Amino acid sequence: MIRSFLLLLALTLAHPARAQEPIHVKVFVAAMFEIGKNTGDRAGEFQHWYERYWKDSKPIEVRGALNPVYCTQDGVCGAVLGMGKVASSSSMQAILLNPALDFSQAYFILSGVAGTPPSRGTIGEVVWATWLVDYDLGHRWAADEVPPGAPLFMPRKGYESVRVYHLNHALVSWAMRLSADTPLKDSDAARAYRDRYPQDAARGAPHVATGTHLTGDTFFHGPGMSAQAQYIAKLYGADDYVITEMEGTGITQVIARQHGTDRIMALRGAVNFDQGNPNETTLQHLDPAPGQTAGGFAETVENIELVGSRVVDHIVADWTRWAGGVPALP
Repeated sequence: MIRSFLLLLALTLAHPARAQEPIHVKVFVAAMFEIGKNTGDRAGEFQHWYERYWKDSKPIEVRGALNPVYCTQDGVCGAVLGMGKVASSSSMQAILLNPALDFSQAYFILSGVAGTPPSRGTIGEVVWATWLVDYDLGHRWAADEVPPGAPLFMPRKGYESVRVYHLNHALVSWAMRLSADTPLKDSDAARAYRDRYPQDAARGAPHVATGTHLTGDTFFHGPGMSAQAQYIAKLYGADDYVITEMEGTGITQVIARQHGTDRIMALRGAVNFDQGNPNETTLQHLDPAPGQTAGGFAETVENIELVGSRVVDHIVADWTRWAGGVPALP
């Protein structure tokens, strides 16, 4: 009896139980904030994703991340990272380094709401990023300190590799092919708000588009700041500035250090214009009176998931083709 016990003990020590295999992540969806709970109340950026993929999933706590990660059995994972470059990128770093998750073949969708210039976008529109450009890394000065019309921004040397990301053209093309015809939600409140603007783009119906996302911790407003954002996009050789957001370049820098950028997608829905209409000042637009805010938030956060899930589901369903990298377009 004792001999049998010692033999069993020796075998156990020689062959310890295997550590639990990490979850092989196929697609990771990064949202920036949620309003209240993940389900059952007013939806923020995460709720529609959560209700589609993770209602029955157990949270995976990650030390250093703002919120837990959720995963399906098929390898679709997601989390709320936090708003702004610091909160979101530090959460992403903690999640990427967690041994319970294997990101070696993962695709990433950076998902959230945003602003848009009325000359190029509209409320409820959903935009895949072709470029991610940093709004903050540079030198700025006041308009009254230079000749009228002169630039107010100059890039700061030494940040060339982290201030501009040209995302994988083939992956963006796939995203548009899979999602461009997605029927999008709209509302009377959003239509009424659009009609305050004279620009054709602003008055248009929601649709799926592409363009440059400009990342800035500054929540800028007004035609002057919008023009400066477009100037920065063109200065760096990017496509037209269409989306203003607060996290894209920060999260992308973290992912790029470990996995490159070939599998990164950024998807944003416009819930506000980056400037007021001709009948209001910039301050009035920034701090509107009750009942004067932009409509369409609820519809936009739903549109983001409706568009993005088409790409997620396609990648997972055809994983044998996607596991090794973005396949050639048929």
